[in-house]
Amino acid sequence: MQYGWRLLECLIAAQVRVYLLISPAAQVVSKLELGVTIPAQPLVAQQFFSDHCRAAPGQLRVFGRQQWTAPVASGSHAPDAMVICPCTVATLASVAAGLSDDLINRAADVMLKEQRKLIMVLRETPLSVIHLENMLRLARAGAVIMPASPGFYGQPQTVNDLVDFIVARVLDHLQVAHSLLPRWGDESPPAAID
Repeated sequence: MQYGWRLLECLIAAQVRVYLLISPAAQVVSKLELGVTIPAQPLVAQQFFSDHCRAAPGQLRVFGRQQWTAPVASGSHAPDAMVICPCTVATLASVAAGLSDDLINRAADVMLKEQRKLIMVLRETPLSVIHLENMLRLARAGAVIMPASPGFYGQPQTVNDLVDFIVARVLDHLQVAHSLLPRWGDESPPAAID
């Protein structure tokens, strides 16, 4: 869950407009892994995350899982990119099967049909043949499959360093400038968001 929180913080700091969709599983996992209770009501959650990340007015919007009038539910208002972070194999399977039974799955389906960037940061291990086939199916459909497996060549010192490694990779794919870690072969990181 730390990946999702850190990614949100970095996107807000980079002044990116964010539509946030939260699954019931994410609410449970946030409480278990971070000790943070995410409000169930979308408008309350929106204020909660806006305050936490110091979002500018209108920069962050939170939608309910059955809020079919949300902009992300339609190809006529598809965002440039979507990241499911973290992504369970259940969500992976739903998206691979083309199910649109909640707003997360529908938004992911819209991204694929509109040929927009869809990044799925998987949190599960080990992976079964079914999981691997679903990943292959989605990769063939244009999704970026990004398992949450941080690298160690940057000599991470903390868990936050490991989280930042994955978040930096997501930000790179979104073309959002950051200075979370140095580039391969660089002596110093570029100046940008922290």
